[in-house]
Amino acid sequence: MSGTVASWVAARTPPPPGALARRIAGALGPQGAAPAADAPEACLDAAERLVRRVLDAGPAAERARETALDLLCADALVTYAFEAAADAPERIGARAAAALSRLAALGAAGGGGPAPNGDAAAAA
Repeated sequence: MSGTVASWVAARTPPPPGALARRIAGALGPQGAAPAADAPEACLDAAERLVRRVLDAGPAAERARETALDLLCADALVTYAFEAAADAPERIGARAAAALSRLAALGAAGGGGPAPNGDAAAAA
């Protein structure tokens, strides 16, 4: 990978719709200027920040329209993180486990209730 994280993300095909592309670029923030080789961590960091912000904002039902773009953006960033991580397949298992732990910890800290599928064990 060459260039910056932001240029690597912008080169993904198919490109996301304009509003989502702008939100992705904004979510990356200063990490967008990092070398493209840092894309797996930069994208996951940005997704984590977005999910934390959504969880910290309170009950989603009251602001579903506001959070929809942030959640789509977080999903896209996690997808990009793993697309970039595929360049080192020998590390993908460890990256997946670390990402799952990071994102699950957000739910445990922010929600405390059952997982969206109603599985209380998955929320623990």
